[in-house]
Amino acid sequence: MHATVGGHLIIHGKQVGQANRHGVILEIRGEDGGPPWLVRFDDGHETLLYPGADCELEQEHEQPAS
Repeated sequence: MHATVGGHLIIHGKQVGQANRHGVILEIRGEDGGPPWLVRFDDGHETLLYPGADCELEQEHEQPAS
C-alpha cells in the first residue's frame, strides 16, 4: 500500500457498531510511499501506523477538465 502526505485513510471498526476512524497522513517514513506513516486522526491523536487489513486509503477523484 502506497500513500502520499496529505492523503486520507479510514480504519474500519472491528466490531459491529464500532465507528470507523478517519485520519490524515502527515509523514511517510517508508520508501516509495510505503509504511510506516505518521497519521493524525480526527480526535487529534497522532500515531506511527503500519496499515492492517482494516485500513483503506481514500482515493482522490480527479475532476474532468472542462
